[in-house]
Amino acid sequence: MRTQTSKKLITAATIVILIAMIFLSIKFYQLGYFQDPKKLQSFMKGKGIFAPAIFIFIQIIQVVIPIIPGGVSTAAGVLMFGPLWGFIYNYLGIVLGSLILFFLGRHYGRAFVVHFVSQEMHNKYLSKLENQKRWDTFFALMIFFPFAPDDVLVLISSLTEMTYKKFTWIILLGKPASIAVYSLALVYGAGWLTRFLGQ
Repeated sequence: MRTQTSKKLITAATIVILIAMIFLSIKFYQLGYFQDPKKLQSFMKGKGIFAPAIFIFIQIIQVVIPIIPGGVSTAAGVLMFGPLWGFIYNYLGIVLGSLILFFLGRHYGRAFVVHFVSQEMHNKYLSKLENQKRWDTFFALMIFFPFAPDDVLVLISSLTEMTYKKFTWIILLGKPASIAVYSLALVYGAGWLTRFLGQ
């Protein structure tokens, strides 16, 4: 009886949190925070000691709601907090968001995943899903490299037999390199390209 009650409470809490995240996502999107790093910076100004926690929560949202582009918030983190702390806050938010997204996909199954992963995208990786070991290796490599559709891959992985432990280790070890490269490319890439073309 207690187990059933606990499951119902967890499910109810998950639904409430998801609804809140979706609401905030829509609100932030309408305000342009997910499209423009400067607007996100402006929003974060004046938040003081709460700024890192708010930013990490925003990163969790953009991972859990995969329809939101994460590039802007990742770049904004570096611009707001500098290369070191920007990387740390990006890492914490993205890792936590990935773990939550994997849990949601595993807990609610295909009914949840199909809302975010198109049939076309699923078919693209279908051949690799036939062999669990092959998929685990492929997933680890894709997480390591930047610009991969991480959120989609996380959701697809949640439908496989990948264990929570293996998934967690892949995310913890694979994310630092991709976040670092992605952040540098977004923040400094345009400047380097402009200087190169101007020579």
